[in-house]
Amino acid sequence: MGWRTIVAELELPVEPAILFDGVDKSFGTLSVFRHLSLRLPKDQTTAIVGTSGSGKTTLLQMINGLERANAGQIEVLGQAVPTQHLEAFRRGIGYAVQGAGLFPHLTARENVTLVAKLEGWSEEQMEERFRSLLDTVGLSAELAERLPRQLSGGQQQRLGICRALMLQPPILLLDEPFSAVDPITRLGLYESFEQVRQTHPSTTVLVTHDLREARRLADFLVILDQGKVVQSGIPQEVLEHPATPYAERLIESQLS
Repeated sequence: MGWRTIVAELELPVEPAILFDGVDKSFGTLSVFRHLSLRLPKDQTTAIVGTSGSGKTTLLQMINGLERANAGQIEVLGQAVPTQHLEAFRRGIGYAVQGAGLFPHLTARENVTLVAKLEGWSEEQMEERFRSLLDTVGLSAELAERLPRQLSGGQQQRLGICRALMLQPPILLLDEPFSAVDPITRLGLYESFEQVRQTHPSTTVLVTHDLREARRLADFLVILDQGKVVQSGIPQEVLEHPATPYAERLIESQLS
């Protein structure tokens, strides 16, 4: 597989839902991003791929304001990430993490509907939405009263995605949500995610270390290396035409 030197940002999508413009981010003396410029497409799934320490999770955390940029601008749906009233801002962003992150003392129903309850939804509204989401991800309503410890890893992960989708957010952030389960369960989760995308379309940012996963689920692919975008574009084009030696090594290590 040959490689060619190109500028990654030449393949940016035209209409961005999420924009990073000259963003710097550091933790003490550790610099994660310097002058990061990146646009992520609206109403598509973007996969962020890179090795450990490349900045994938920090990128997600800056999108929903969990982490602040030291310099530069971050915009979500045309508005800068606010410095105040973050709780209201985050209600428009669903967030699902590896291992689901369910509250262990709450039932499946309580975990999924918690944010809607805080928003003042009626019991009827919450139950209708809850059952619709369970159906979308292929879970039985019989699981509603179970605690997380009474569920399998795959069931917990599906519930984590349901919780992230409860308020029908226009932005969905997924931080390696499928990596903590066995390969067979993972295939089922992929199918559930694809069903979710059809039933509840949104702008989705998927952090993963797995290029096979990215190839299957993503419409747009970004490869990070030590806080730098080394390549971005349509997954098939990126995978067939790596732009740098790093991208080539990453692709060959997983797909050859």
